[in-house]
Amino acid sequence: MLKLPLKHGLNVPQSNRHDSLRQPLSVNGHDEEPWDLVIRPHASILSVDLKDIWQYRDLLYLFTRRDIVAFYKQTLLGPLWFFIQPIFTTLIYVLVFGQIAKLSTDGAPQIVFYLCGITFWNYFSECFNKTATVFRDNASLFGKVYFPRIITPLSIVLSNLTRFAIQFCLFLACLGWFFSTGEVQPNAAAFLLPLILLIMVAIGLACGMFFSALTTKYRDMVHLLQFGVQLLMYATPIIYPSSQMPPKVAAVLSWNPLAPLFEATRFGFLGKGEFSLVGIVYSAVFAVLSLFVAIAVFNRVERTFMDTV
Repeated sequence: MLKLPLKHGLNVPQSNRHDSLRQPLSVNGHDEEPWDLVIRPHASILSVDLKDIWQYRDLLYLFTRRDIVAFYKQTLLGPLWFFIQPIFTTLIYVLVFGQIAKLSTDGAPQIVFYLCGITFWNYFSECFNKTATVFRDNASLFGKVYFPRIITPLSIVLSNLTRFAIQFCLFLACLGWFFSTGEVQPNAAAFLLPLILLIMVAIGLACGMFFSALTTKYRDMVHLLQFGVQLLMYATPIIYPSSQMPPKVAAVLSWNPLAPLFEATRFGFLGKGEFSLVGIVYSAVFAVLSLFVAIAVFNRVERTFMDTV
């Protein structure tokens, strides 16, 4: 437990874990200055102090801005990389998987089919990869000053959400062109986008926070993580529709909680693919359960990670 004295003019946020003690302490008959801030560990490994996060919202904003600016700072093309990366990736997918491998797109135009998957996959993978190394990447900061540690993974989610919004606008522009030609027919399922994004973020955040406990002690887990994310991409219907999979393979891939989400987005915006309400419910339940486990692991490692990082 850490106690900090009250200083005049210092505005220190209070929370459930920060108990303000206003009674002056007496030592040898002399009154000492009162303790203004008492920092205690979490009472439960499942606890998430939302009030504490709200009081540090300015820090959350600064971390989010830092991540966005650092992405294109000291680069030749700057923010244009937000557009260049998905465009070139889409063109490569069209060439390799569309023209050479001749993979089906369920009748959807190849460019908008691959761009739809890439836009959402980039958001998920970035949240996953960067959250998985949050303890290692911020060890020097964590060891110097107190703030709610969960602020850092939340800032990663928000900064990547900004990038997703930019790339999503590119996708909508491409979608609008093919809609004008009648090649795609969006439907009401597209309005489920906020729910699908929320589930996707929860899964990415949960997986990243869980692996963050491993990367603090085992550095080679970072390489395994990068390889695993690549395999997960091929196990998710991004470059192919689920309808083209053999029944036995489709049955195995149906356990992937991301599969119903990507199929639902493709069905909503392109009018192609499969929409499964049961699959979305399964993904939501998986996200909630995995997030609880990830929070427990994150809070547990938070107490001792400075000894191993």
